[in-house]
Amino acid sequence: MAFPLTSVYTASKPTIFLPTTLISFLLLYSGIFAYAQIETMSIGAIIDDNTRTGKEVNAAIKVAAQNFNSSSMYHRVSLHFHNPGGNRLQAAYAAEELIKENNVQAIIGMETWEEAALVAEVGNRAQVPIVSFASVILPQPLTPPRWPFLVQMATNVTEQIRCIMEIVCSFNWRKVIAIYEADYHGTDSGMFATLSDSLHDHGVEIEYRLVLPPFFSLSDPKGFVSENVAELLSKQSRVFIVLQISSSMAAHLFRQAKQMRLIGRDSAWIITDPFASLLDSVNTSVISSMEGALGIKTYFVEDSRSFLDFRRQFRRVFRSDYPEEDNSEMGIHALRAYDSLTTIANAINRAGSSSNGSTTLLKSILSSNFTSLSGDIRFHRGELAGSSLYRIVNVVGKRYKELGFWSSTIGFSKSLVNEESDQKTRGDSMDTLASLVSWPGDLKRTPRGWSMPSDAKPMKIGVPGKTTFQKFVKVDWNSSLNEWSFSGFCIDVFYEALKILEQSYPLPHEFVPYNGTYNDLVDHVANQTFDVVIGDVTILANRSKYVEFTQPYAESSLSMIVTVKSEHGKAWIFLKPFTTEMWAVTAAILLYTVFIVWLLERQSNPEFAGPWQNQLGTSLWFTFTSLFFAQRERVHNSYTRVVVVVWLFVVLVLSSSYTASFSSMLTVQRQESNITDIEWLKKNNAPVGCGINSFIKLYLQNVLKFDSRNIKRVSSEYDYPTEFESGNITAAFVELPYAKAFMNHFCKGYTVATPTDGDVHRFGGFGFVFQKGSPIVKDVSQAILTLSENGRLEQLETQWFTPSPKCLNSQTPDKIDSLSFQSFWGLYLFSAFISTICYLLFATHQSYKGDITLNYSTMLNKLSGLVKYFHIIVRKLHGTTPNTVQPLGVYECNSSCTEYTSSSETPEQSQAPTSIEVKVTNPDEERRVPL
Repeated sequence: MAFPLTSVYTASKPTIFLPTTLISFLLLYSGIFAYAQIETMSIGAIIDDNTRTGKEVNAAIKVAAQNFNSSSMYHRVSLHFHNPGGNRLQAAYAAEELIKENNVQAIIGMETWEEAALVAEVGNRAQVPIVSFASVILPQPLTPPRWPFLVQMATNVTEQIRCIMEIVCSFNWRKVIAIYEADYHGTDSGMFATLSDSLHDHGVEIEYRLVLPPFFSLSDPKGFVSENVAELLSKQSRVFIVLQISSSMAAHLFRQAKQMRLIGRDSAWIITDPFASLLDSVNTSVISSMEGALGIKTYFVEDSRSFLDFRRQFRRVFRSDYPEEDNSEMGIHALRAYDSLTTIANAINRAGSSSNGSTTLLKSILSSNFTSLSGDIRFHRGELAGSSLYRIVNVVGKRYKELGFWSSTIGFSKSLVNEESDQKTRGDSMDTLASLVSWPGDLKRTPRGWSMPSDAKPMKIGVPGKTTFQKFVKVDWNSSLNEWSFSGFCIDVFYEALKILEQSYPLPHEFVPYNGTYNDLVDHVANQTFDVVIGDVTILANRSKYVEFTQPYAESSLSMIVTVKSEHGKAWIFLKPFTTEMWAVTAAILLYTVFIVWLLERQSNPEFAGPWQNQLGTSLWFTFTSLFFAQRERVHNSYTRVVVVVWLFVVLVLSSSYTASFSSMLTVQRQESNITDIEWLKKNNAPVGCGINSFIKLYLQNVLKFDSRNIKRVSSEYDYPTEFESGNITAAFVELPYAKAFMNHFCKGYTVATPTDGDVHRFGGFGFVFQKGSPIVKDVSQAILTLSENGRLEQLETQWFTPSPKCLNSQTPDKIDSLSFQSFWGLYLFSAFISTICYLLFATHQSYKGDITLNYSTMLNKLSGLVKYFHIIVRKLHGTTPNTVQPLGVYECNSSCTEYTSSSETPEQSQAPTSIEVKVTNPDEERRVPL
């Protein structure tokens, strides 16, 4: 086209030259003017490209600068790179050099928080925005005031720590080991402290932490890592959490762990970002040594057009700059590096010019709100805002597979869901993804996360060597076999539980006798000297702080053993069948019946006539002989017969009850002790005994407030009788199982008394002791419950604690209680009620027959007189009749019967009257009433 155009110009059309030349000149002028208007932005980059992460960040920044420069008409980016080599002081010097010599408008990079903090100090003085890729856990109110020009292009790792915690809790792992590679100054950006607090709040303990120095600082990384990883073999936990680590250090760590069999059955490994995001670029030999590991990767969209374009550009630049790297895949840090430079460039575009000032640029950066490759770019208090979404991945073979997702809002999910999605596809537990996990060693169940016993390393079980009651645990030296022998109820219970456990997995073990106290024995489990303790160890609160107990296989409470004496030969034992209250009420109902019978029979029965002494004697004799059904007097009154029938029924019940109770007391050897009161023992400073290794002594001192000088240690159950007989102890305090064992052997002369201090002193029972976090505890507890439910535990108790023949033949109730009024009050009330009703009916009947013509007031006066007369008789029997009491004689009353007169005879001069003469104001109605 140019050639024809030139030909036309030179030959036939010279008029075209002027317009063409003019257009060319205008285009050239406009290009020169536009170039003169482009503003160059100097951006500093402090990146350690000795690491894989640094290399990816370096390549990503270059791609971002190329894309921006090709798309922007008015701004260009000029990059100035510095490599601090992992040294935070070098990073600070690099920042000062970039600001002074290169006059940069912003600085990006700094993968560690220590580098970012120092560079931020430099940026504050120079008022230059600093964009850091480092994740750190700091209180939000602290960061903006101290480093106002610092912008954190990373989410807070607190969410990732929470994800780790939920994974650990989902699988019921109680102990973990934390591993991280420290920075140049040995810190971890606060991740370990946050993890420790989070796990502690949920009952999970960090058993050990392995801190590795920076990889570049080691002259022999393989030897150093091998030596430190070997220390993990002595730890019980097999759940390893790798918080932060470089790919170079991770390669040595996992290879050594694989060789030492720390990666295998019943072990679990959890790796976090940023290393998890490097799985795509890690060597396949390293991946194969991470079999079964769970990873937490920050999620980003991989199928968008912008991402695909970036990945193509990134691979080209990365392969060009780092040809030694085999893999050109990238992680989240590369995307955030790209977004960091894009954020600064966009901020300058919005600000119009970098010359408007660094404060304006900083505000423009912090006001960013757009979606880029790594996700939403928004800032809050200088930190990337919004919750992160994480991928949960699982290493299988030489690659990894994606299990699902986790975020603080949706929990665990098999697919991407929002908060309104079906609850069945998500949750706070890893159970929704557990079935998809491929565990180390092709394990089909969840790893126990614990160092399980093996033939090479059997479970070391401590057994009490010196026990007070040897039926529970007995340790003997077998000279013929040249080994220790172990027997007893506790040993048999453990073996029975072991039979159930070995149906699922083997538990190689060895018993080791220990001759210290029980508290020392428990402490040896806490410090991992023993894996387990088998024996009669009581579950106590202070012990449970450091170890774990199984389900109790024997109940436990405080019991008091005291001496007793037989009651045979006591002179007043015949009174024992009834209580004192019972005797008193029986006497009262007897006298009341005597009185009613006398009232009913005195008029019509000649045997109840005569002087009052004869009447009283006859009535008493009649009633008393009825106790033995031997009464001879006949009764004439029908009401009396009813009273007597009811009374005889009462007598029948009482005599039968008395006979039965008294026979039991005579035929059963009753043994009682007067010492049942703890307060009495303390008040009288009585000496008491307890086991030599028992915690009971401290309990007596601290809880029951016994004087320590009055507490004597007894080394064997066979020494208790000697201590009692010599008077060295008055009572022995032991736990309930020991008391049963003692009484099965020493049944005569001793009893288990129930303390009368009002409190029930219960303990947690006997249980086996395991280390904190041991998964075997749960299995053993379930086995003990199985033994209890199928009756095997009861069979073992019968086998070991069957009473001796002498005790078996003499087993009787400890005490036969006397019969009390509470058992007979209804019968007594019925008798008194019938007697009273009969008399009232009799009195009413006599009134209606016309034998006595009295109004209601007269009847009450007559009853009052009878009561007074009976009162005189009773007091006369006691010799206390006062002279002022007037005897019954002839009483006169007016029409209202409120005043009475009597004869002037004194009690000494008069005989008991046989009648009462009632005089009424009306002389026509005067009548003598016979008594």
